[in-house]
Amino acid sequence: MISMLIQLQHSNKEAADQPGLPAVHLDSVSKVYEKGKVGVTALHEVTLSFAKGTFTAVMGPSGSGKSTLLHCAAGLDQPSTGRVLLGETDISRLQEPELTRVRRQQVGFVFQSFNLIDSLSVWDNVLLPQRLAGSRPDKKWAREVLDRVGLKGREGAYPGQLSGGQQQRVAIARALASRPEVLFGDEPTGALDLKTGTEVLRLLRDVVDSYGRTVIMVTHDAGAAAWADQVLFLADGRLVGKLESPTAQQVSERMMELKTE
Repeated sequence: MISMLIQLQHSNKEAADQPGLPAVHLDSVSKVYEKGKVGVTALHEVTLSFAKGTFTAVMGPSGSGKSTLLHCAAGLDQPSTGRVLLGETDISRLQEPELTRVRRQQVGFVFQSFNLIDSLSVWDNVLLPQRLAGSRPDKKWAREVLDRVGLKGREGAYPGQLSGGQQQRVAIARALASRPEVLFGDEPTGALDLKTGTEVLRLLRDVVDSYGRTVIMVTHDAGAAAWADQVLFLADGRLVGKLESPTAQQVSERMMELKTE
């Protein structure tokens, strides 16, 4: 617990060093996908910032561009125009393998499909990204993270021996093991039942409140979005609204408005 507090203090000190710098900033970002001779605009000149140490949910109707926004913000896809800043780094201008290096050092990912390696134990799954990056895993920190997500004593288990909620906890521990500045979630509770999904959302909330990290999550679930500090709404590739300190009812009402507009 003492070392966790030290880690938290260190994270908060880093944030305090540059108080005005957002964790992620999108500057007039557009994304056009070419389909034959026709270009489909998934994002249209989106400008927004995600403050450090905050939890943001991104919502919108199907085809609104929310997953594209997440992928551009995380460096998984490059915008057609505009810039994406991860801290001070303009990741929209980076080429592989530099982009891969930055993602591995500063970004964590949690998806609806847990993306665990079935033939690897919980322990080896958690340490895998650091090993792939060629860095020496911090095993002490990895054990603390596994303890924090409620998997102490399950290090030797394999994904097939775990429930869906436990597998998602492994995925979150894997994302946190490299101490990312930003954790991106793409429907992280979409494949889980209500009780298990709530446990995962509580854990993501704790990533922000206890670790001082930034969480950006795409979801279609108003209840899940209510765990966030703010909800951003997209429609037709444009940012069309925002709710601060949202309730599930407020989110549902706004989504109904978007579907009828």
